[in-house]
Amino acid sequence: MASSEVASSAKAKYLQIADDLAAQIRSGALAAGAAVPSETELMDRYGVASGTVRKAVAELRTTQLIETHHGRGSFVRSRPPVQRKSSDRFRRSHRKAGKAAYLAETEQSGGKPSVNVLFIGPVEAPQEIAERLDISVGTQVLARKRRYFRDGVPTEEATSYLPWDVVKDIPEMFAENPGGGGIYARLEDRGHTLSEFTETVRARLASKPEASALALSPGSPVIHLVRSAATKSGRVVEVCDTIMAADQFVLDYRFPAGD
Repeated sequence: MASSEVASSAKAKYLQIADDLAAQIRSGALAAGAAVPSETELMDRYGVASGTVRKAVAELRTTQLIETHHGRGSFVRSRPPVQRKSSDRFRRSHRKAGKAAYLAETEQSGGKPSVNVLFIGPVEAPQEIAERLDISVGTQVLARKRRYFRDGVPTEEATSYLPWDVVKDIPEMFAENPGGGGIYARLEDRGHTLSEFTETVRARLASKPEASALALSPGSPVIHLVRSAATKSGRVVEVCDTIMAADQFVLDYRFPAGD
């Protein structure tokens, strides 16, 4: 019974601390972009243990009032998360305007997008990718791995896998910059007209390499999104495996209510 009472008290206390800090953020006492007091400062201020402070800070991250960068600390959010609208982000009009999906949606959120290309080259298709591409495991495919940033902060890391027979004669696919509209525009230039995207979304905790790549604190949540891009003929010509910092994005889906 005593353990239950302690747990209840600890939960109530961390929520009280989170509410107090949230009130300071909303009133402007903790301004946008300002550093949240350190763990030691908060322990002294509220007279609690480190675990209670960490829970309070995690609560503020969940409500998207602060963001934490590994090695730098926590800061009051100065911008809203990117809103990814599935019904809008892959519009052909974006590609024709020369904008890939990430660039278009990040600009719409008021941020400055940038991308680092980490790898381009042939790899053997892992099992999940092979199944989606309807090829044998280990078949050679082209992999394009990128890390995306908003205002200099890493937000997601994505690897596209494309069938070798589709891309081998498209030189832009092997370049760091495939040109306006990105790889989907280049596929359509070569007659692979896209008609449907299918996304599988999972939420989980970041692995150590993922936390390092996205400058996240250990144990931070990520969104693991795998997308297939299919042509009018039904062939999947790209599978994109993406890890996203969960506090940086809102996923917005629209689908019909009929049969």
